[in-house]
Amino acid sequence: MSRHQLIPTDFTHSQPCLTSSLLEASRMSLSGKVAVVTGAAKGIGKATAEIFLQNGAKVILLDVDELAGKSLKNDLDQQFGEDRSLFMKCSVESNEDIKAALQSTIDTFGSINILCNNAGILKEDDWEKTVSINLGGVIRMTYAALEHMNKLSGGQGGVVVNTSSLAGIEPLSSCPAYSAYQAWSGRLYTSNGSKHARTLLYKILCHFAFLNVVFVVQAASSSSEYGIRFNVICPVRVQTDFFSSVSQNFGRFSHLLGGLQKSAERALDPSEVAECILDLVTDEMKNGETVLLGQSGRKCVTFPQNL
Repeated sequence: MSRHQLIPTDFTHSQPCLTSSLLEASRMSLSGKVAVVTGAAKGIGKATAEIFLQNGAKVILLDVDELAGKSLKNDLDQQFGEDRSLFMKCSVESNEDIKAALQSTIDTFGSINILCNNAGILKEDDWEKTVSINLGGVIRMTYAALEHMNKLSGGQGGVVVNTSSLAGIEPLSSCPAYSAYQAWSGRLYTSNGSKHARTLLYKILCHFAFLNVVFVVQAASSSSEYGIRFNVICPVRVQTDFFSSVSQNFGRFSHLLGGLQKSAERALDPSEVAECILDLVTDEMKNGETVLLGQSGRKCVTFPQNL
């Protein structure tokens, strides 16, 4: 597959997403809605929290970076008022942290309508932590939030949006563990994925990602019962601190970094990603959507029905 062929043609196809102007009748108002955003202190999470607040939502900011989180909370208080947001230090690796954060959300705002799984790291030299946060964290947070959002449990329903990346569609040989998570989050697994692999670890992790595809696929297919929609966004490259020290975190795969660094020349601004997340949240027609976001715009990626 060439560098310009982002979507494997034997597995998926993509098409331009419908513009919001065509779908105003299906828009969900965020006024009074409650959104939980993980990894909210910086980058995409911060931009997402800001755009939610601008559109009338109340936002719970979750992050392990307490200093940055409190600083953001102070800034948001000045713009939107102290009663519109709440910061809590929370590790998505900790079930206790997650449970406490969501309960505080209910105690403070009364409900949870939106979950944005945005927390993530890029440390190929510590693949176990990468998988625990990027993959395990999404599962832990989603299941815990469903207990409060699920209409069958007395919740109001809502929407879950996962932040994935281009690595979920075109794996990065320089970061196999990261790509394995992104492939799962983007609902992607290819039977010929081994041609992308440079190491045995990469092959193993790609197969591990497949075992978790069912989690997202089944979640979307059950939305009518739970009253919850599930979508994922895959940005090509975003200008955030996430990649600022990337060369230090690649471990044994650092020699494969060249292509990744080159792609940073076309980085998106976090606000562009946040705008797409807002669309996936407010457009009630969107469920089970995988959106590839690049400089050329948005494309909706389609996967086999029997995935």
